[in-house]
Amino acid sequence: MKFISLLSNLKLLYNFFLFLALINIFFSTGKSHAKTFSINDIEISTPFEINFNKNEIIDKGFSQAYNELILSLVQSKDYQKLKSTSINQIKGMIETFSIKEEKFIDEIYYLTLNVSFNKKNVLDLLESKNIFPSLPIKKNFLFIPIIIDESSNQVLMFSENDLFNNWNLNNKQYYLLNYILPSEDLEDFNLIKSNIKDLENYNFREIIDKYNMSDYIIMIVFKNNQEIRVFNKIVFNNKKNLKNYNYKKINFNNINETNNLIDNLKLVYEDFWKSQNEINTSVKLSLTISIENNNNIKVNQFEDVLAEMDLIYNYYIYKFDNKNNIYKVIFNGSPDKFLEVMKNKNYNLKTKNKIWVLK
Repeated sequence: MKFISLLSNLKLLYNFFLFLALINIFFSTGKSHAKTFSINDIEISTPFEINFNKNEIIDKGFSQAYNELILSLVQSKDYQKLKSTSINQIKGMIETFSIKEEKFIDEIYYLTLNVSFNKKNVLDLLESKNIFPSLPIKKNFLFIPIIIDESSNQVLMFSENDLFNNWNLNNKQYYLLNYILPSEDLEDFNLIKSNIKDLENYNFREIIDKYNMSDYIIMIVFKNNQEIRVFNKIVFNNKKNLKNYNYKKINFNNINETNNLIDNLKLVYEDFWKSQNEINTSVKLSLTISIENNNNIKVNQFEDVLAEMDLIYNYYIYKFDNKNNIYKVIFNGSPDKFLEVMKNKNYNLKTKNKIWVLK
C-alpha cells in the first residue's frame, strides 16, 4: 500500500510540474513569432457619397501603412520592386489592425488606423525579391547645412540659409533620421567664413564639440550660375564618408525647388543610414536555448527580449519538461553577434551538449 501511495504521490507531483510548464507556455507567451512591425496613425479621408464603401477605405489604409513600412525598411533603389504588391498579399501580412478614430465632417469621412504587420511574413516577402532589409532604427545626427555662393564668395548659414529654415519641415513618418540643427552663433559663422577656401577639408571640430554629438552630417552646397554641387561629410561611429552630388541650377527663392532638393538629399541620407543597418536575411542561424521554467517573470522577460530583437527571425518552444523550456531561435547573424546582442541585454549563455543554457 505504501508503494502504491508513493507512486500516486509521484504521479501527482509530476502532473503538478507538467501543469506548471503548460501554464508557462500557454500563458507566458502568445508570441511564437518574433514581434510585429507597427505602423500607427494612418490617416485616410474621402467624400461621403452614395457608393461609399468603408472596406475599400480600410484597404487604402492598409496599402498606405504597407508603403510606410517598406519605405522605413529598404533603400530607395529597392522600393520600386515592392510598390506593386497586391492588396490581398498586403492583407496576408497583417497581424492586427485597429480603428483609432473615425468621423464625418462636412460630408467627408476621416479614418485613422493602426496596423501591425507580421515581421516574419514581411521579411519572407523581401527575401523572395532578393532584398536585404535594414533595422528600422531611429537616429539623431547633428546636421550643419552651409550654402556657398561661389559667384559672390558669400557664406549663407542659419536663418539666411533656406535649407536651414526648411529642413525640418514636412518630415515623413517613415523617416529614421532626426536632424539636430545648430543654434545661431556668430562665432561659428566667422569660423566657417574664415575657412571658406578649404571647407571640404576643414574638420568643424570647434563647432561640433559644442553639441556633444559624435555622429554628424556636414552638408556644403556650392552654387554658381550653372549648377550646384553638394558635398556631404557623414561621420558615424568615428568613420567618415564623403559623398558628392551634382544638380542643375536651383532657385532657392522657389519653395518647391528648395523642398524638392531637401527631399532628394534626405533620401540620400536615409539610404546611407539603412546601408549601415542591413540585415542579411539569407543567414539563418538556428540556436537551441534552454531556460529554467520555475520563474515565470524571468521566462516572460526573456521572451520579451526575443520579441523585441529585430535580428530574430523567429522563435518558439519546441520542447519542455518539469525543469526547462527549450527554445528554437532563428537568428539573422553569426553566433558571436547573437552573444554580443544578448550580452547587451544582460544575458549570459553557456554551451552544454550543443544547447545554449541561459544563466
